[in-house]
Amino acid sequence: MRSSVRAAAIALLSVMSASAAHAQSSRPAVAVLNFDYGTIEHWWSGSQDIGQGISDLLVDELVTDGTYRVIERKRLDAILAEQNFAQSERADPSAKTLAAVGKVLGVKYMIVGSVTKFGTEKSNKSFGAGGFGSRYGLGEVGTAKGKANVAISARMIDTTTGEILAVAKGDGISKRSGLLLGGGAGGGGGAGVGRIEFGASEFRETILGEATEMAVKATAEKLVAAKSRLQ
Repeated sequence: MRSSVRAAAIALLSVMSASAAHAQSSRPAVAVLNFDYGTIEHWWSGSQDIGQGISDLLVDELVTDGTYRVIERKRLDAILAEQNFAQSERADPSAKTLAAVGKVLGVKYMIVGSVTKFGTEKSNKSFGAGGFGSRYGLGEVGTAKGKANVAISARMIDTTTGEILAVAKGDGISKRSGLLLGGGAGGGGGAGVGRIEFGASEFRETILGEATEMAVKATAEKLVAAKSRLQ
């Protein structure tokens, strides 16, 4: 009797393991490049890579969803360095780069994109942030009388053919107005800038963080919905 129960349990575990392995292998593997942001006005100080911050947030959304297997960023960066990847290729990588990344990492799909808006709906102004504390460090802080607006555009590309399989766009507008990086109700408290910490809760609470999260989530949802188009 005990032997029969044990055998049945082992058989059940084997079936479950096989099912889990199949589910894992059936998930498409994707690599996400840092997004290009060269066409937007740089109101922030320093040389921070806004495109990298946006793509990191997109990676987090895709990993949390679980539809795709997302390649770890360090592995991707190492391969791109070997290929002498140029910043200008972010939104439109060459066929050589696509093929190399796909072959080495074993991914058939690559997600590339651009940040098309990252500021406010109206004209930006700036002033020294020294009097507003240093939540994000000292520097220039963008302000405006409008709401924060962030928009991104992503494409899913087949690394073997170069074909664009899906396009996903996300647009986010904050529900309130105020300093782009200000905290508190209405976005006018605290402030400052220097470096934007995209993953920090303080950033998500700002009007710019609010708009960024909306845009990234909308883009991720469309990329997930596009799985049915993949071959």
